[in-house]
Amino acid sequence: MQFLFRSIAWLMLCAAGTAYAATPGSIQATYDIYKAGLRIGQIEETYRRDQDRYTLVSTTRAVGLFALFKSGKIIVSSSGLIDAHGLKPLSFSAENGDNKKDSKRAEFDWAAKKISLTQNTQSSILDLPDAAQDRLSAMYQFMFLPLQSPTLAFHMLNGSYLLNFRFDVTPGPELKTPAGKFTTLYLDNKAQGAKERTELWLAG
Repeated sequence: MQFLFRSIAWLMLCAAGTAYAATPGSIQATYDIYKAGLRIGQIEETYRRDQDRYTLVSTTRAVGLFALFKSGKIIVSSSGLIDAHGLKPLSFSAENGDNKKDSKRAEFDWAAKKISLTQNTQSSILDLPDAAQDRLSAMYQFMFLPLQSPTLAFHMLNGSYLLNFRFDVTPGPELKTPAGKFTTLYLDNKAQGAKERTELWLAG
């Protein structure tokens, strides 16, 4: 089981484009994962901000019958800085309890514009584009984005390589949730010719 950015239809329960100083100091959230109508996993996430620093930890575990085959947890973490443009990752890691060889670590060197990536025992260096995110920080970066343009583009480190996401941004439907009704912005990269579709709903 993997926590994949591409498979999440995400409703952020905070306003997109909130001012830098007004973003929350902490967020704790739990998400259920469904496949073919069956609940197969659960994600627990914690975001904390300490002045100009942030930490993010996401723990994914299998549930139900799926837990018989995937007993370990996937723990993903991201930490870094917060500036006027939002989250700026410095360190990223992903550990798979079912496959110790599937560990990934990355260090972001913004001065040199390089990412030092380690996968198991293999190391590599990647170019670091401006405003790049890792796969965990990317979801929380939406808190800092104004999203006033009809398109949004950014690079994201998925753990092994950089992906280039380009979304169309349009008004979305009003969604009813346990927390109330939310007007939304709808982000979709299908129209940009991406191989894998990503859809996002952000509370407006």
